[in-house]
Amino acid sequence: MSMRFTTKARRGMVVLTVATALAAGVAGCGGGGEDDDKKPKASAPESQGNGSNPSTQEGENEVLAELKGEDGLMLKITSAARDAGGFLTVSGELKNDGSEPVRVSVRTSGDETEITRHGSSLGGATLIDSKSKKRYYVLRDTDGRPLTTTNMPRIKSGASIPVFMQFPSPPAETAEVAVQVPTFASATITISG
Repeated sequence: MSMRFTTKARRGMVVLTVATALAAGVAGCGGGGEDDDKKPKASAPESQGNGSNPSTQEGENEVLAELKGEDGLMLKITSAARDAGGFLTVSGELKNDGSEPVRVSVRTSGDETEITRHGSSLGGATLIDSKSKKRYYVLRDTDGRPLTTTNMPRIKSGASIPVFMQFPSPPAETAEVAVQVPTFASATITISG
């Protein structure tokens, strides 16, 4: 009897632990902070006020830089925002302007073994702060995975995929940085926030 009771108690503890972890994960992803509530309200009137529907046209107006790559790939950077944690997140889209489907080159992952062992990514990207004379590399998690878009699929002709890269934030007085991604041209972007 005590063996059966012990087994049931262990199962109960496992279920409780899993349920707690899932609840914490959902709470962490849910946002719900005051800043999250303000962002949608601020952007909704802008798109309603100009009378256009949210489409590619609005996204094109917000392009900070376009980096041309090989095989017809184009990296459009649409935001470079600092967050309160001391990070800078660069976001955009990777579009195939070529006539054939194409894969992102493995060279975009860079040549660091720690990053390349986790598959294709934008882990080779860097930011150059010429004002402070510093180079910032893509951040990594505790397992060495780059904090960028990873395992990018083959991109069909005319199609695009959303991408992001996260870096340590340059000093607050730095407003512009150059973005360098292997196999792409470099470009200067303005940081918001």
